[in-house]
Amino acid sequence: MEHTVQYGRTSINYALRRANRKTMAIEVHPDLTVRVIAPANASIEDIDAKVIKRGLWIARQKRYFESFLPRTPKREYVSGETHLYLGRRYMLKVVKGERNEVKLKGGQLFVFIDKCNVNTTAHDVLAGWYKSRGEKILEKHLQKNLEAFKPYNIEEPPLVIQRMKKRWGSLTSTKKLILNPELIKTPVKCIDYVIIHELCHLIHPNHGKAFNQLQDIMMHDNQRWKQRLEQILV
Repeated sequence: MEHTVQYGRTSINYALRRANRKTMAIEVHPDLTVRVIAPANASIEDIDAKVIKRGLWIARQKRYFESFLPRTPKREYVSGETHLYLGRRYMLKVVKGERNEVKLKGGQLFVFIDKCNVNTTAHDVLAGWYKSRGEKILEKHLQKNLEAFKPYNIEEPPLVIQRMKKRWGSLTSTKKLILNPELIKTPVKCIDYVIIHELCHLIHPNHGKAFNQLQDIMMHDNQRWKQRLEQILV
């Protein structure tokens, strides 16, 4: 549900979602949208007041994200474009081949399209390759980071790989770990950051002091990789 409040001469539009929680969370996303997650019983007056109180912070966050605009142009999946894989840019080379496949060679991303199948596109082949690689790599990094959490006796969360517009990862109320497949395009440290962040939520559901302390223990330079993710546009 969309709401608007007035902060000085500026209108702040925000999307409101209610949840079973005690505190209110305000998020500013890289696309400049504002999202508020409020307790189920919070009044709209209290929510608006909290948004206005955080008005200066919201404005600063928007200016921060605006510094990364203009956004990456829409991909056409033609030779000469650059595409990301594990944080590195590769030059795309689309060629006809005996079968659909993708190969990394010397800084280039070769997308071979079956010359006998006129309906297959470079987008289809590359998307399938990203999906396959993503499933393996995200599972591998989840298992690696679960090892570090062994002293905390957490249960391994079921992993769901699902594209999300404004999130890299999420932990559901039923403790399922959702990871965005677009993470395969980010540096491996960014993948670890998202997984560690969500695993910390298994111990501390909210972003309080205890949560931040645990996250710092598990990844001392987590803010560096958080910032890197904010600069990458899905």
